[in-house]
Amino acid sequence: MTAPGLRGTTTVSDRAVRRIAERAAAEAVPGPGTGTTKGAAGVHGRRAEVSVDVTLPYPAPLPEAVRRVQRHVITRTGRLTGLDVTSARVDVTALVPAPAAAQSAPPDDSRADGGPDGHPRTPGHRRTPRRWWSQRRVPTLLLVLAATVACGALAADLILVHLADRPPAAWRTGTLDWLTRHGPGDPAVTACAAAVAVLGLLMVALALAPGHRGLLTVTAPVPHLRAALDRAAVAALVRDAVAAGRGIGPVRVRARRRRVTVRAGLAIGDHAVAVEEVRHAARRALEDCGLRRAPRLRVRVRPEAAWDPDPGRATAAESGHVESGHALRPHPAEAPDAVLKEARD
Repeated sequence: MTAPGLRGTTTVSDRAVRRIAERAAAEAVPGPGTGTTKGAAGVHGRRAEVSVDVTLPYPAPLPEAVRRVQRHVITRTGRLTGLDVTSARVDVTALVPAPAAAQSAPPDDSRADGGPDGHPRTPGHRRTPRRWWSQRRVPTLLLVLAATVACGALAADLILVHLADRPPAAWRTGTLDWLTRHGPGDPAVTACAAAVAVLGLLMVALALAPGHRGLLTVTAPVPHLRAALDRAAVAALVRDAVAAGRGIGPVRVRARRRRVTVRAGLAIGDHAVAVEEVRHAARRALEDCGLRRAPRLRVRVRPEAAWDPDPGRATAAESGHVESGHALRPHPAEAPDAVLKEARD
């Protein structure tokens, strides 16, 4: 039996787990411009939960790429830390163009779906949600700080009064005197009560609303995978697809939660044909994103100031031929003197 003095406990901090998860995500996403932007981790006894924000190469199947990153992060983090990584959340924050060589699958571990003990595991037990819930860290932190400051100041004043025989603080006695002179019908008290009620309603709304309005969930090929795509990335993909069309000028795309608006300028070509091509390219780009809820598409194509509806006619005019094959003769008013003299002779 081991002596009590030689016994100990190995504790892995949240920071160490976060750094290892970020490194594992960077290993799973090779290539220039890709990798991990930031991460977070929480250790609860022998279990750990991690989340990482990654930049993936484009074009590439997003659900498969996120699944590969998630699997590698769970396996690698669990093996290096000895903890049971129950879930790994992967947020795709950006997409960067990558050469074909950089889009190959990275090397994966032999125990792809397993943890530190090698047993298979799935990262979650829920289907892909329509919205991604936010942890509300900033509002929670502000609320905790405000409560800590208020309760700490009150507790410190009470301790000094009862243990050190010091007089109460001026702010506490002044607050009590002000409250004794102002009743519930006072305008100042009513305004403070209304502010507190609005603050409470705001906190209830934050607790019930999903949050993360800038993320659109992606349909995963497996039921236990959760992935999301930033709305700015969706707008960039649609803009690139529409701008590649023939005769299309500047393109502006605005992606919302339920609607994507495309505004494009038309330089040359038929307007009706251009509208159909723009709509088809935008719809195909949205389908390639694999969004769980397909947004409504709104397309506007406006001709530019120098719009040419029939570029073929301009090309024929520049070449000096008409459809019948006869040469175009200059107008007598614009013909040179030699031509006019020959015509008179």
